[in-house]
Amino acid sequence: MSATPPTGRATSESEDPVTVAVDGDGIALVTLNRPDRLNALRGRDIGALSRAYARLDSDDDVRIIVLTGAGRAFCSGADLSRAGGAFQTPKQGGHYRSSPARPMAFQLRKPVVAAINGHAIGLGMTLALHCDFRFIAEEAKWGVVQVRRGVVPDAVSHWTLVRSVGVAAAAEVLLAGQLFPGSDAVRLGVASRCLPAADVLPAALTFARDIAVEAAPLSLAMCKRILWTAADGTLDEVDRLESEAHQLLMGAPDALEGGAAAFERRPPRWTGRVTRDWPTSGGFSALPPVD
Repeated sequence: MSATPPTGRATSESEDPVTVAVDGDGIALVTLNRPDRLNALRGRDIGALSRAYARLDSDDDVRIIVLTGAGRAFCSGADLSRAGGAFQTPKQGGHYRSSPARPMAFQLRKPVVAAINGHAIGLGMTLALHCDFRFIAEEAKWGVVQVRRGVVPDAVSHWTLVRSVGVAAAAEVLLAGQLFPGSDAVRLGVASRCLPAADVLPAALTFARDIAVEAAPLSLAMCKRILWTAADGTLDEVDRLESEAHQLLMGAPDALEGGAAAFERRPPRWTGRVTRDWPTSGGFSALPPVD
């Protein structure tokens, strides 16, 4: 099982602030690509990330997404090269939202792995919190430092962090506004794995490849939607979604193939497609769409 970064079907030029490459197993490697600025994000960069997310969500050849940073950092946060520029008064009106990335990674129907290969500060960390899995470098410094910049944490991090680690650990991260070493991300439950920086992306790709090959895309998509709904949903809501998924999936070709592949000890050959087979009525169709 190779951990080589995807090289096929690159959809961005190397000088672009966000690059995308998709390999034959359906792994999309999305790279924040401003290494000279430690991948600090400007508005145009976040727009490029948002467009990449939306495009990948609608591409049935993509089964899982890995998000990482070029060079020695994951993302150092909002670009502060112009003093105070990142924290100017926002446009007034009903369209302003604290999360500049739309769609957010948790809204996608594909799992997203954050390969935090280096420092992840402020907006860099709050965007990583949108992902389903986080692998972090031992050498990385990370933190949600906005209270030390005169603002508050963004990108709905008060929600993503509390649902991931609970109020007590979220308070340590958000209210203190400190920088933490990579190992503290595992201690606090913010990341699932802490590895030497050189191993983070290969480990994330190996993990992603196993999921891309072994898990049915439509099952993954529905499971992810149920999982992110469960934090706020009631028991009855989750029961309804699980029951609806069972009715849609059981007896379908992928359910038959999954059992046959396991019995025959061979890789499965999935035929279900997320865009074609996503339900157009019922609880799944009523969940917030990718915007």
